[in-house]
Amino acid sequence: MSQTPSELRYASTHEWARLEADGSITVGITDHAQEALGDVVFVELPECGAQLAASDEAGVVESVKAASDIYAPVAGEVVAINTQLEDAPEIVNTDPYNDGWFYKLQPADTAELDALMSSEDYQQQCDEE
Repeated sequence: MSQTPSELRYASTHEWARLEADGSITVGITDHAQEALGDVVFVELPECGAQLAASDEAGVVESVKAASDIYAPVAGEVVAINTQLEDAPEIVNTDPYNDGWFYKLQPADTAELDALMSSEDYQQQCDEE
């Protein structure tokens, strides 16, 4: 069964978002998403400084099975990317909620997080798929 940490917010497109103490938002894909993809072999991340609107395409994750777009769960400016994933994309499979994060945003409005799903709502969506 997939993990869905309760402190995170979730997009219907299988990204998670975590509000950090400095006000930034860390984004990655969920355990459910990485399980569905299988072995991740490549991750294309957004450029630092990119301005993203909520639901904008922010990158691509490729596995041995498929390629999937990564979307911005909230609007903001990309302030950091996880360069570890360039050489070790498999971290997404082994630790999707910690070392396998994709990028960090400085959000335009942190209230946008409230529009995302709770862990319970996200788990229910996954159960219905």
